[in-house]
Amino acid sequence: MEDRWLYLGLMTLVITGFVSCGVYTFTGTNTTAQTITVLNFYNDTGQGPATLSQRFTELLRDYYQRNTNLTIVESGGELLVEGSIVGYNTMPVAPIASGNDQQADVAGSTRLTIRVQVDFANTLNEEEDFSRSFSFYDDFDAQTSNLTAEEDQLIETIFDQIIFDIFNGTVANW
Repeated sequence: MEDRWLYLGLMTLVITGFVSCGVYTFTGTNTTAQTITVLNFYNDTGQGPATLSQRFTELLRDYYQRNTNLTIVESGGELLVEGSIVGYNTMPVAPIASGNDQQADVAGSTRLTIRVQVDFANTLNEEEDFSRSFSFYDDFDAQTSNLTAEEDQLIETIFDQIIFDIFNGTVANW
């Protein structure tokens, strides 16, 4: 019985030590950094809503704020994330044959793909620095809707995945 309490107490100390030293957190992050700078991302595509880059930057900052103990600073952070939106493309997918020789085939779905170029710097461990592209897509039914009607939801879904991937590539080391 006493061995069990000793074991439980020892495990509590070890876990507390790891968490308080910044070695590991239960959100899955693995960094000893205490500050992060997320610079404004720019829309280099000239496409999409006018607020696209601002929306992405704010969502990315919010994600780090919610999922880490890092303090977001305007400049000079131990971690630095910057970049730009370099792709905003639509393309038809899943063609539907019209069955009529006089009429062209039409797309059943249209795909919106967004690509973001990210430069990451870790002043505490330069081996973790990278410059990489992240992209994701989502489809909508071109027969019943159009991009204007679906755009906000598509962007939200795509940004959620890209931000998750960036987070994992920067502080989760997955």
